[in-house]
Amino acid sequence: MTPLELVQAVSPTLGSAGASFYFHPATLERGKAAGLDGFRMYALGRGGVLGDVEAAVVTSAFGYFNPGLVAKIWNSAKEVMAPREAGRLYMECCADHGRSHLAAVEGLDAFNAAAEKVIAAVDLSALALFAAIAAEPKVDDAPGRAMQNVAILRELRGSVHLVAIAAKGLSAEMAHRIKRPSDVEMFGWATGVEPSDEDRAKWDAAETLTDELLCAPWSVLDVAEAQAVAATVEAIGAALS
Repeated sequence: MTPLELVQAVSPTLGSAGASFYFHPATLERGKAAGLDGFRMYALGRGGVLGDVEAAVVTSAFGYFNPGLVAKIWNSAKEVMAPREAGRLYMECCADHGRSHLAAVEGLDAFNAAAEKVIAAVDLSALALFAAIAAEPKVDDAPGRAMQNVAILRELRGSVHLVAIAAKGLSAEMAHRIKRPSDVEMFGWATGVEPSDEDRAKWDAAETLTDELLCAPWSVLDVAEAQAVAATVEAIGAALS
């Protein structure tokens, strides 16, 4: 299994699995107890690892969202809880999600070792959100830690993807319209705007570049490690589906 084959094999599952705790009822309940509704818990929890920054910084790190929506949600959420506290609460919710769903998955210790090997090999340049979440302390138990590593690897691809989109000259708005056309309004954009064929060509090129850029850190795994990670990621995805 080549690094590119591994990246292409695990990325879809890491993307969905890494976000599976965002709006899970248990996470929403923790947010409600802290005075945050679902969207504010998501924004402050996911972005809180960046620290008490301006909304424009969060917009840059998240991508896809309308800046005005980010500012509205982020600034109002900060009035309720300090961003770093929310970031650590979100990581706790992530670990709890793993404990609830991944305890029966085999190979988690090996997965964690391999995932952290990949994470340590990343060149952090231009990957602010990934660097921030990767710097957070992780829990010691295998299921909780595995879920946190899945979330971190999701942010790795997301951050690299934003770099690739910028490199190909595609706006975050058009990238979102192509990726999630059914969620345009939810991300703060107006309806009725369609990406052009040129936009779609840039999107395809950005997706290819994303995979290529991810090969470097994933290449630190040998063939046996890569095959084991691919199998465990598949099992994690099944456990969370």
